[in-house]
Amino acid sequence: MKLVLLPGDGIGPEIAAATRGVLEAAIAKFDLTIDIDEEIVGHASLARHGATVTEALLDKVRVADGLILGPAATFEFKDESKGEINPSMFFRKRLDLFANIRPARSYEGVPNKVGPFDMVVVRENTEGFYTDRNMEAGNGEILVTPDVAIALRRITRLCCERIARSAFELARTRNRHVTFVHKANVLKVTDGLFLSICRDVASEYPDVETDDVLVDAMMAHVVRTPARFDVVVTTNMYGDILSDLTAELSGSLGMGGSLNTGTHHAMAQASHGSAPDIAGRDIANPISLILSTAQLLHWFGMRNRINNLCHAAGAIEGAVEAALRTRQATHDVGGNLGTKAAGQAIAALI
Repeated sequence: MKLVLLPGDGIGPEIAAATRGVLEAAIAKFDLTIDIDEEIVGHASLARHGATVTEALLDKVRVADGLILGPAATFEFKDESKGEINPSMFFRKRLDLFANIRPARSYEGVPNKVGPFDMVVVRENTEGFYTDRNMEAGNGEILVTPDVAIALRRITRLCCERIARSAFELARTRNRHVTFVHKANVLKVTDGLFLSICRDVASEYPDVETDDVLVDAMMAHVVRTPARFDVVVTTNMYGDILSDLTAELSGSLGMGGSLNTGTHHAMAQASHGSAPDIAGRDIANPISLILSTAQLLHWFGMRNRINNLCHAAGAIEGAVEAALRTRQATHDVGGNLGTKAAGQAIAALI
C-alpha cells in the first residue's frame, strides 16, 4: 500500500508525526508493506512552490492508494490567483470524494454529558452551500450590491443517490438504521429533492429501518438522546455542523475521525482545523487524525480483501480506546500527556 502524508499547517505537523508513529507500530505488528511518502501542503508549499497545493502533488496522490491530510490554515487562503488554494476542497473536488464518513462514539474514561452512544454522520461532500465546489466556473456567492449578498446551493440527483447508497451500505454493517436529516419543510425544492431521493433509495434496502428528522430538531435530539441514532445521512453543510457536534459530544472535537471516499480514492483527514494558537506547544490531541488513518486502512483493506489491513485498523481503534480508558491522552480528554507522548502511548498499546 502506498500512502501520501501531508502534515499541513499549525498543529498539523505535530499530530501527523504522532499519527505516523502509530501507523508504523501497526505496520510492524501486522507485518504490513506500506510505503509512506511525506510531502508538503499549505503554507510550506506556498513558500516553496508558489501554491498551497500543486498539480504535481495531485498526480502523486492519484497513483497512491490513499491520502492522509493534516489540517491546513484554510481561513488564511483567500486568493486562488496567488496560489492560496484550500487543500481539503482541492482534493475533495479533484478526486470526487463525495462521501465524508464521520463516526462519533462515547469512550470509557472520557466524561460526557449524554451517555453512551455510537453513530456515524454520512455527509455529502461535493455540492450544497459550499461555494467552492458547486459551480463549474466562478463562485456560488454573489455580491449584488454592497448591501445585498446571495449564495447559491446546488442539489443534484446523482449526488443524493450516491450519498444515500453510501449510508445504506454502511448501515448494513452496523445496526441497520438510517436517519435522513433535512429541512424540507422550508427548503421544499432542494431538501425536498434530497429527501425524496433518500426515500427512493431506501426501497432498495428493505432490511434497513429509516426515519427522517428536521436539521434543527436533530441538533436537540443528538444532545438529548444520541443513542437512538445509528447512521445519519445529510447534505454538505448540515453534515459539517452536525458532525462537529457529535465529535464534541464524544469528549472533544480532537477525537472526530473523518474519511473522505469516492469511487477510486480515499482521504483520511482530521475533522478539526489547524489551531495555530496552540501550534508548537505539544498539547494538541492527535486522535482525530489517528482514527481517520485507521478508517483509511479499513477502507483499502475491505476493497482489496486484505485482512491484515482491517485487523490493523481495528488494533489502532482498540489502542485509542485503551489509551482513553487509562487516561493516556491529552488534557482535553482527561489525560496529562502531550501530543507526542499520547501518540507514543497509543503506538505502545498496539
